[in-house]
Order: sequence, then structure tokens, then C-alpha cells
Amino acid sequence: MAKSHLLIRAGFIDGVAIAVCALTLVVASAITNGADTDQERQAEGQSDTLAFTSQGNGRYSFNTGVLQGKLGGNDRTLGLSSAVHVPSGARLSGKFGVLSYYRVFTTNKRYGHAAWDWPSKSKLLTDGAVEIIWPEGEDRPFEMTAVYRWKDKSTLDVETIVTPHKDLSKFEVFLASYFHESFSSPYVYVGSNPEAQGKAGLLTARESFGKWQMFPRNQDVLEIIHDGRWQKKPSPVDWVIMPAVAAPIAVRRSNAEDLTVILMAPPDDCFAIATPYRGESHYSLYLSLFGRDIKTGETATARSRLVITGRVSDQKILHLYQKYIEELQGCAASGFDDGAHRPGKESR
Repeated sequence: MAKSHLLIRAGFIDGVAIAVCALTLVVASAITNGADTDQERQAEGQSDTLAFTSQGNGRYSFNTGVLQGKLGGNDRTLGLSSAVHVPSGARLSGKFGVLSYYRVFTTNKRYGHAAWDWPSKSKLLTDGAVEIIWPEGEDRPFEMTAVYRWKDKSTLDVETIVTPHKDLSKFEVFLASYFHESFSSPYVYVGSNPEAQGKAGLLTARESFGKWQMFPRNQDVLEIIHDGRWQKKPSPVDWVIMPAVAAPIAVRRSNAEDLTVILMAPPDDCFAIATPYRGESHYSLYLSLFGRDIKTGETATARSRLVITGRVSDQKILHLYQKYIEELQGCAASGFDDGAHRPGKESR
């Protein structure tokens, strides 16, 4: 059997593990191509629709043959809702959707309750993607855009684009994903896993660690997390600071079905991952995007990806991430390299 090699390196800055390219993992090529189950292979033959369909009034539907559901809504601009894994019939999304725009911050400031409550406009793009725009408001000196685009039948890419009309200090978009209660087990890929002799690996978010757990990119971003933004009402949060991520990869596995949801982002674009403990009733994962100053007139972009798959090994999850990074113009260009986490490095 042919083999491919996934290169990931665990480095340390001020005692905190971060991702950079060097531990060699061998991944069989048999797990890198096609669907993960016979059901998914059959479903992939039933639909070639890698596009959203407009239902009017800012609502969209999708059916890729593997995933089916809705995007947007009447009273709230949510991410994927009523999402179902077509081959198994399993429900995927929770109450507030998957890849929904929740809290938005700058230094010690929160912009309203949630972006999903802001007035927005949307349109279907020619390639079948959906663009949602939240215009500048009296209390928001920036325009924010989201583009949801299918990469394949089980993979959705999201771009978050911000154009400020005044300087934004340590800007953050807290991208939230709420899953069905069957996805009760969350994991984050850390550089120093205390349950694996300090090696890099997926760490289970256990209740003994605390209710709300935050996995930073490195120690440099802790000042952002602790600048007062998370004490703003409603629903202030006291985060338990966990080991640093080795790469921005978060996972939830279903207890009822052999299904796995994976969230990932380039290291420069995501400065922290958050989750409640295993079994907690939000069943959520969060990506903290940007985490840097954005100047007036600049356009800043953060990217993220959702993958829905069957039961997969940790090695395949890492392979999927490496493949994603390679798609974003290769390892060095994406920031998945020695200098990936230098303060002030800009997203493309």
C-alpha cells in the first residue's frame, strides 16, 4: 500500500507548545480519498449539488448528497441549521447552528449581544456560495462579510472578511458551532497533551478541567483573552486556560453514530479554540478568529473549514488538516511553519 507522510512539528515558546512542521506521521493513502463509509459512497452518487439554493428572504437550503439543511433564517442570521447527515439520517446541528457568528470584540469591548442579531443582507454567488454582509452600524465601526462555500460533499469553507472604518484594537470574531447532543465528546489538538506524556495530540475536554475551556495559540494571546472582553454582559465567561494548541483543530465525536465533526483554521487566522467540557449541554465548539489590530481601510480575512466524516483516526484528522493548509498555498505561505505565531503577523 502506498504511503504519504504528514509532517508536524511541536515547538515551544515560553514553555507553551505551538504548531510548526516536524513530527513525522505515516498515514495510509487508503484513508485519504473518497467517502469513509459505503453509505457515503452511495450518497455521493446521488447528488452533484455543491451549491446553496435560495429560498427567499435571506434563507438558503443545501443538499450535497451527504449533508442537507439550511443556512440563514428569518429573525437571526445563523450558520447551518436543521443539518442532517443524509446517509445515516443523523441530526448534526444544535439550537444556534453550526458556523454561526456570535460575539465580536475589540480590546475590552463587546459589540452587542451577537452578530447573528445584527441586520444583514445576503446573496447567492455565481459559484453557488452564499455571501452574507453585516453593514457598519452606529455601534459597529466596521463591515463584516461571511462567505459559505462547499469544497466537496462533506466539507464547507467559510471566509470572514472585515473592513473597519476606524482602527480596531485586537479585533476578534467568536465563530460558534452548536451540535446535536449526540456529539457530546469534544477534543482539541494540543502541543503538549498531559494525558499522553506531554506529546502533541487530541486532548479530551474533561469536566475535571473546568466548565469553559480555552486553548490559546500561545502565551502572547492571553492578554487578549484577559483584557476584560469576556466580562461583558450578557453571559460573561471565566475561561480555564488550557494547554496551547499545536494547530487550530477541534473535534466532536458522536456517541450514537460513527460520525465526527472537525473544525480547523490556519494558525495565523485563529488565535484560540474554546469548548465546554464533555457532556455539557451546549455541545459547542468555538474558533476565536483574527486576534490582531486592523487599521482603518484595511481588509482582513480569516478562513475556517468544517468537515463531517465517519469514524476516523487521529492520524487522518491531522492529514485532513495538512491537506487544507497545502490548499492555502502551501505550508510556509499559510503560516504553518516556524514563524507562524509571531505577534503582529497579518492574515491574508
